[in-house]
Amino acid sequence: MRAARLIRMVLLLQSRPSMTAAELARELEVSERTVTRDAQALSEAGVPVYADRGRAGGYRLIGGYRTRLTGLARDEAEALFLSGVPGALREMGLQDAASAARLKVSAALGPSLRDAPWTAAQRFHLDAPNWFTEPATPELLPAVARAVWDDRRITARYRGREAEVERELEPYGLVLKAGVWYLCARVAAGGSCRVYRLDRFTAVEADGERFERDEDFDLPAFWEERAEQFARSILRAEVVVRLSGEGVRRLPYAVDPQAAREALAAAGAPDGDGWVTVTLPVESEEVAHTQLTALGPEAEVLAPAGLRARLADDAARLALLYGSRRPAELRVRPARPGPMLDA
Repeated sequence: MRAARLIRMVLLLQSRPSMTAAELARELEVSERTVTRDAQALSEAGVPVYADRGRAGGYRLIGGYRTRLTGLARDEAEALFLSGVPGALREMGLQDAASAARLKVSAALGPSLRDAPWTAAQRFHLDAPNWFTEPATPELLPAVARAVWDDRRITARYRGREAEVERELEPYGLVLKAGVWYLCARVAAGGSCRVYRLDRFTAVEADGERFERDEDFDLPAFWEERAEQFARSILRAEVVVRLSGEGVRRLPYAVDPQAAREALAAAGAPDGDGWVTVTLPVESEEVAHTQLTALGPEAEVLAPAGLRARLADDAARLALLYGSRRPAELRVRPARPGPMLDA
């Protein structure tokens, strides 16, 4: 552990003109006293670490010293390609490897390019989870991630729809979708490749045996195909909706976008009022009620009759609610100040 920390310290000093003890302590996650001891150990080992005294002082390498310890290990090189997804790296237990890789790359760059990693990080950031959600990291994610990296079979217990089942899986890849982790894995002994939600795993055991990956397997293509199949599989019902021009514009934001586009493409010409009638696939009448309510007076449900009756009842209750009081009789509460985001 200390040897790795000493190497990181040298790489940090090699990538910057100088660093204070406090900066080094923060980067290395140790105390300033430990930094002092490590600097002394490096000096005794022949690494020209020089300490500048005073308030503006710090540590620096002298004499143009450059370490040759900049070769990337395999796990560091792999983690480097994920460094734009810091949350995912942390959840998979790869943050240390990514940090070491970035330091080695920075140390190998010339002085004019050493600020490139910082510059990029200040301009591009990926925030994967949806708004207003606090996704929990699956406890078994690091173990599954290690098996994915090493191409090792796992024996997993998984909560299915009806009962908990046990499967021997060949883990091909992990996908982070809207803050939720999924495992794409082939069932061992010649089974098909399937998708599993990691938060439904109750136990994972790696048996140490490696499997032979199918070199033709394309994770992004596989995920795109399965995601589309899933989105279509849950649209088991249909509703007939009459839409105003504004309703047509807002429909893809209220329901499944692909289903909305296909329904609008198959619609006939507008009627005399300029409204368009579409047949729209939906997950269920209950879900459609929630989704189409967002369109308000820009949509009229024609079928099924039960959904039309529910929305008509909603409209009557709204009319009663808004028509029973005059605005002057209502108490207007001041809005709470909050952060503003430009859409």
